[in-house]
Amino acid sequence: MTETSAGSRDSGRATRKRPQEGNVVSRAWRSLALFVSQILDELRKVVRPTGRELVNYTGVVIVFVMVIMGIVAALDLVFHRLVLLILAG
Repeated sequence: MTETSAGSRDSGRATRKRPQEGNVVSRAWRSLALFVSQILDELRKVVRPTGRELVNYTGVVIVFVMVIMGIVAALDLVFHRLVLLILAG
């Protein structure tokens, strides 16, 4: 191992170890407040669909689910007939 890679690894550890400020309760409240503020920041980035887009997306999902249901039902019927052929003779 070279000196530069060992030195960079040690400096990474030094930056991660910060002295913790305040007592346990105040740190917990601060971390909770940070968590909630980050959630709100992410929610501001969400783009909500218009009513027309929502209807279109719903239609696409319903059609897709119906197609998959048809495929699964057809496969179920085929496997049912195969099992009857094999077991019932």
